[in-house]
Amino acid sequence: MFHPLCTAGKVLAAFLCTMLLTVGTPAGSRAEGPRIGFILKTMQEERYRTDKALFTARAESKGATVFFDSSHNDELTQLRQVEKLLDQGIDILVLQPVNTATAGSLVQLAHRHGVRVVGYDSMLQNGPLDIMIMQDSWAVGQLQAKALEQWLMKKRGNVSGAVALIMGQPGDANAQAMSEGILRFVENNPEVKLVAQKSHPGWSPDLARETAQNLLLKHGNRIDAFVCNNSGLAYGVMGALHEEGLDSVDTVFVAGSDADLRNIRLVAEGRQAFEVWKKIKPLAYKAADVAMTMAANPEKPVSELVGNTHAVDNGFAKIPTIITPVTPVEKETVDSTVIAGGHFTREEVYGKK
Repeated sequence: MFHPLCTAGKVLAAFLCTMLLTVGTPAGSRAEGPRIGFILKTMQEERYRTDKALFTARAESKGATVFFDSSHNDELTQLRQVEKLLDQGIDILVLQPVNTATAGSLVQLAHRHGVRVVGYDSMLQNGPLDIMIMQDSWAVGQLQAKALEQWLMKKRGNVSGAVALIMGQPGDANAQAMSEGILRFVENNPEVKLVAQKSHPGWSPDLARETAQNLLLKHGNRIDAFVCNNSGLAYGVMGALHEEGLDSVDTVFVAGSDADLRNIRLVAEGRQAFEVWKKIKPLAYKAADVAMTMAANPEKPVSELVGNTHAVDNGFAKIPTIITPVTPVEKETVDSTVIAGGHFTREEVYGKK
């Protein structure tokens, strides 16, 4: 639609018309400094508000403009978001994929626009990712397995019992990595029976609760442990256990990962046995720093821009990967970990006294 001035037929009017049609167009403007696109797969879990805030603050403190979006665990939504950011002229894309199995196509799309991609938190498969920044997902499962072994010895007197593995998104590479530790534990302990290994679309706490309800009914409440890929899934399981009066560390072992506040409160109360604190600041800060370095050196290969990395095979290539640490949390260590580390305050965990 033409602005009314366009009909005047005069040179000045035509000039003003052109100005009116172009000024203020978001896609036509260019912010100073690097333009960093940052997409998280969801804001469903409590921790992702922290990821967003820390990454954005770090990048903006270094002069970047951050374009943030969340995909609501929907891969078609994520595709549209990536397309939009590329149209807006971002310099670097930092991406946590909804579907790790298919997100390689998003990297290829970005590369066709001359945009390099930093993988965030969840390793995408079968795509030419430039670099990956992730927490130690393999250690999560190992820590959960070690805690379960200790719990079984303390509560049952031996390493035996019925265990359910509550996994996240079907086919998600992170879910698979976090599950390796407990699967190896079951394999190495023949008296431990894996009664269920079930994935949950969208990492849904409600679906995890439903799974736990069905398993408790099927096995007459005789399940010793639920090992969960994240805090949200563990919270859903705890809801099912609460309904049966089983939400106690003395009765059933439940492990999660992410250290969401509601789960840490359950751990402090002696209701949930174990959490893994996946420290967000090192992850978010490192991702922001790497993205800024890449944006400032568009012609240099990543190998020349970052320090030591691990080579992780994603099915397409060995991707240079920076891995940040994780920390176990039990009732006895809540104060010395998540509180001492500034993740939560004493008042947030224990309430005001």
